[in-house]
Amino acid sequence: MADQTKILLDESELPTHWYNVVADLPAPPPPPLHPGTHEPIGPEALAPLFPMALIEQEVSGERYVPIPEEVRDVYRLWRPSPLYRASRLERALDTPARIYFKYEGVSPAGSHKPNTAVPQAYYNAAEGVQRLTTETGAGQWGSALAFAAAQFGLGCEVWQVAASFIQKPYRASMMRTWGATVHSSPSELTEAGRAVLADHPDSPGSLGIAISEAVEAAMADEETKYALGSVLNHVLLHQTVIGEEALAQLAKVGDTPDLIVGCTGGGSNFAGLFFPFLREKLAGRIDPHILAVEPAACPTLTKGEYRYDFGDVAGMTPLMKMHTLGHDFIPDPIHAGGLRYHGMSPLISHLYELGMFEAEAIDQTACFEAALTFARTQGIVPAPEPTHALAAAVREAEACKETGEEKVILTALCGHGHFDMAAYDAYLAGELSDLDYSQERVAEAMSRVPVVDG
Repeated sequence: MADQTKILLDESELPTHWYNVVADLPAPPPPPLHPGTHEPIGPEALAPLFPMALIEQEVSGERYVPIPEEVRDVYRLWRPSPLYRASRLERALDTPARIYFKYEGVSPAGSHKPNTAVPQAYYNAAEGVQRLTTETGAGQWGSALAFAAAQFGLGCEVWQVAASFIQKPYRASMMRTWGATVHSSPSELTEAGRAVLADHPDSPGSLGIAISEAVEAAMADEETKYALGSVLNHVLLHQTVIGEEALAQLAKVGDTPDLIVGCTGGGSNFAGLFFPFLREKLAGRIDPHILAVEPAACPTLTKGEYRYDFGDVAGMTPLMKMHTLGHDFIPDPIHAGGLRYHGMSPLISHLYELGMFEAEAIDQTACFEAALTFARTQGIVPAPEPTHALAAAVREAEACKETGEEKVILTALCGHGHFDMAAYDAYLAGELSDLDYSQERVAEAMSRVPVVDG
């Protein structure tokens, strides 16, 4: 039995390649479509937004993609990240289960997001781009891109969802410290933002709105490109350094996961952890159960429909086939701001349709309850997003206490909660309530989603 509480890799074991799960699937995911013709788009349609190197990764079928040495050099500031066995949590739960968590909060931005922000900044800089625009929900992606842009001398402009901009002001301070310009979204700076404010002056914003603003700003300037922190294939590809390292770390202590559980918003943290393990499962070498956990207030996989939809509110993006709550979905201002996106990654959605993992939704009060148990045993205050996975992991570990099963549970703690203490204050004061997104609201939103044959 493994008994180490901290499993490390040395710098020489830093992954040299990202893993592309598309190469091992029985069928490729459906292609993005032109919003007008509903015909599949080619790489040229993405050129106004992304550098060609990232477009090539987006459509690649290669199993392994080399990580440029310039990217690995920045990765070395915090990677390989530690894998912990949560032995103190196990003792508190009195469970025979063994719980491991891959901790991404050691990055400069405090989350997993720099795993893709760094290569995105690198490839843009290599093609002569001068500035990046983006959106951010909880502020973790905006922070990560601001950090990465500073490493490669790029300008950075961020639209932060208004509810998060108000709840988490120090996220914006961090972005500005790294040289970024930050706006509350919706803003008066774009047509998309002005249109929303005209109808809803007090709009709490959404990731879909912020995406529209960032895309509009990027398309207005030839020297500017857009960067996305989740959802797209190339973003999920970059995050697989998490799972590749976790595989090597578990091998050091002779353990194999029986359950892999991750939080899901757009899908990048979850994909980064489980894609390399799915490769091993498809090859017949391991057989873990894989579980995605999302907020009950934003139940994209569990209540959303699998169909073509826009990635943003204004309909500026291509149509992508994904589990969606409707592109004009405005979420309740739950504290897990990084999980409030209306759509799930098309690749994650495709895998879900293939039956390669299961999904469930959990209320936020249950998540914060698990977060307190974790913080008071392991000492790390988790960001609100990974508390969803922690809640499921704690539940499974408690079930093992009843059955006596020595199950190995693996999760990714994708970031710390040092900028989220207002959420903890609200929970401790009894001011957080559970919010459910009804099937009726989903059906109403679907009436405004484009109808695509097939």
